[in-house]
Amino acid sequence: MEKEVDEKPIPEGEKPAPKHIPVFGVKDRIIEDEMKTSYLDYAMSVIVSRALPDVRDGLKPVHRRVLYAMHEMGMLHNKPYKKSARIVGEVLGKYHPHGDSAVYFTLVRMAQSFSLRYMLVDGQGNFGSIDGDNPAAMRYTEARLKKIAEEMLIDIDKDTVDFKPNFSDEFNEPIVLPAKLPNLLINGTSGIAVGMATNIPPHNITEISTGMIHLIDNPDATLKDMMEFVKGPDFPTGGYIMGDGGIRSAYATGRGKVCVRSKAHVEEGKKKDKIIVTEVPYMVNKSQLLEQIASLVKDGIVDGISDLRDESDREGIRIVIELKKDVNSEVVLNQLYKHSRLQVTFGINNLALVNNQPKTLSLLETMHHFIAHRQEVVRRRTQFDLNKAEEKAHILEGLAIALDNIDKIIALIKKSSSVELARTGLMQSYKLSEKQAQAILEMKLQKLTSLEQDKIKDDLKTTMALILKLKEILGDEKLILSIIKEETTELLSKYKDERRTEILPGEYDDIEIADMIDEHTVVITKSHKGYVKRLPVDTYKQQKRGGKGIIAATTTDEDFLEDMFIVNSHSYLLFFSDKGKVYWKKAYEIPESSRTAKGKPIVNLLSIDPTDKITAMIPVREFDDQHFLFMATRNGVVKKTNLSLFSRQRAGGIIAINLDDGDKLIGALMTDGKSNLLLSSKKGLSIRFDERDVRPIGRASRGVKGINLKKSDQVIGLATCDDGKTVLTITENGYGKRTSAEEYRMIGRGGVGVINIISNERNGSVVDVKVVNDDDEIMFISKKGIAMRTYVHDISVIGRNTQGMRLMRLGSGDCVASAACIINEDSEKVLEGSPASMPVVSKVTSPAVDAEDIAAEIEEAEPDSIDDNER
Repeated sequence: MEKEVDEKPIPEGEKPAPKHIPVFGVKDRIIEDEMKTSYLDYAMSVIVSRALPDVRDGLKPVHRRVLYAMHEMGMLHNKPYKKSARIVGEVLGKYHPHGDSAVYFTLVRMAQSFSLRYMLVDGQGNFGSIDGDNPAAMRYTEARLKKIAEEMLIDIDKDTVDFKPNFSDEFNEPIVLPAKLPNLLINGTSGIAVGMATNIPPHNITEISTGMIHLIDNPDATLKDMMEFVKGPDFPTGGYIMGDGGIRSAYATGRGKVCVRSKAHVEEGKKKDKIIVTEVPYMVNKSQLLEQIASLVKDGIVDGISDLRDESDREGIRIVIELKKDVNSEVVLNQLYKHSRLQVTFGINNLALVNNQPKTLSLLETMHHFIAHRQEVVRRRTQFDLNKAEEKAHILEGLAIALDNIDKIIALIKKSSSVELARTGLMQSYKLSEKQAQAILEMKLQKLTSLEQDKIKDDLKTTMALILKLKEILGDEKLILSIIKEETTELLSKYKDERRTEILPGEYDDIEIADMIDEHTVVITKSHKGYVKRLPVDTYKQQKRGGKGIIAATTTDEDFLEDMFIVNSHSYLLFFSDKGKVYWKKAYEIPESSRTAKGKPIVNLLSIDPTDKITAMIPVREFDDQHFLFMATRNGVVKKTNLSLFSRQRAGGIIAINLDDGDKLIGALMTDGKSNLLLSSKKGLSIRFDERDVRPIGRASRGVKGINLKKSDQVIGLATCDDGKTVLTITENGYGKRTSAEEYRMIGRGGVGVINIISNERNGSVVDVKVVNDDDEIMFISKKGIAMRTYVHDISVIGRNTQGMRLMRLGSGDCVASAACIINEDSEKVLEGSPASMPVVSKVTSPAVDAEDIAAEIEEAEPDSIDDNER
């Protein structure tokens, strides 16, 4: 409405004042309501038109406009580069009326290998670095589309998507791209809107594509089914994802957290060690990371670092962290994980626009929406092709009529005084449409040749067949899905690659123990019923041979101590079950108990079947490919597998060896691939052979024969046996001896073996066999929990085919259950896990047997007769 203006009389001598301009459309509004409405309009504009991606093509408007503009400019992957400034000008002038820096930095990010898992723009020039360096000005850099980006725009000219007018109504721009590529999942995105934010991680195209194919074939697939294909995020900068709990949560609900850790290893030096970082977490600025580590050292939060430098080059990242002398590298590295951005938490928030509404989506929902988008694209593309084919067929039908009546038509045209009369005459005489008549008038004389006539007729047949096929596709949704499946398979063959980010199983919420625990030697014991505990090695006092020992554990009448060995507190413990499975645990995760306590049930520490029994434990510092795990079964089967194949930990364990019916795994040890191995049986036989006689095989395989056992005999010991060492044998009645390793001559695997000790009524069955050095310490432990620790050199070295001497005095009704070597802590430290320092850990306690029967069997055969049967 117009405001009324009061008119007053003008005094004499004064000029009339100018009239006020009338004000139209003035309304009274409460300011709170006006601000609320205006802010909501602004918020929705930011949400829909700026900050959140569309679930169909995974792009925000600015990304979509940049790619579309480059496509319209013909900047394909096989065309010359063009200046970035020209691209930015095109986008600004036609589609995106905002700042030029916003458009340019969008272009830059799509060309950075450390930002996108699959780059959409091929940049030439300085496009920034992982150190946070700014790209060169747009007038210096050049760009073009990547081939994979063209998959996002293919068929856009076939009416596959809707267009809308641009800001000036001068041009049209696509609302969404056809997107043959599942870009939202493979490249992810992040954005902050008003009152909400999105943070979607990138994934591996191989996993997503195979998952899509499975979902097309099985629309009712569950999340568990899908995670067999889609393992988790795959960041362009690699690293480790610690645990899969956050992944499952994010895939199920759309929200979750994953812990991303740098890839680092320790390079050992003569005096100092170095920590080498080769991959950093996604979106971590490497230069700022170095500054942060330097600040942590300066503030005393992280100790033990003497130097820090960046040796990265175009080949990859290499951050060198030099440590001080005698510093524990594992502790320093874990401190860095805890306090620096060598380890970060990536919060997943799978928020995207669905029909212009922001929604938090699960993995299955996201994939279903993309498949639905592809169904719409294929359907519209097919309809477009059908329309074109029908138009073409319509024209070809007219040309075919003309060719059948060519003489009459030529005469009609010649008689016509104008084009319009000729067209009208054709339409009336031959019942043709205007388009058909026009096509006949425009037909060249060369079409009158017999060859050209045949081509027109063949083209008409081909076009009619195409029309039938296209109509069939439009009438059958299964055919549309099969086309999507074929196109996805084609994408997979073009762009598949390996994962860069490795997912480590387990749950890693934070570093709470490992980063602060110093390395020290501990004793791990396990009872027959599966109770384990950890004690300091100083718990046991040294005694002379023949001593009574001390109480190592309190056991019940039904239970007894079965295994004991010495490890480093930071070692991994590989637990091998008698059913051939292996489980992981850190040594410091085994609960520490008092000397007389029986410990904790191992079933409470491992995800193990209650019917399984742990028969071997091995400490491992690093899962490299230079060492092997060598296993032996009760029936004499042996197997060698590369240690690196056991690096992927699973809470429920993995298969270490496939066992025959009735067979059990009795032990395992770590070797360097060139060791001499000794297998020993409970009846006092042993066979020594070269490890190279056993070729490495995969985890889930059976193995080969190691020793040819006699009836009712079983393998009870596995050890490495090199010249210069001695073989220590202990029997259940406390007798034993040491014998020079040279007395066990090399025999090909699978032989009967030679006599190791006389197993008679006095000695009883063999309990364990160790290969030892003179300066080693040995610990014997009985079924009633009595332990004795002594030096190996206190035990005499005698011949192989002998009865031995008393090594441990036993109480009434007691017998020896186990023995363990103790590495001398005063000697030179040896890397734990190498064959030189590995304690023999293969042991199983056999049921009692008739000692007289065993002695009689040995006495019936002369020692030389067994040697004659060696194979």
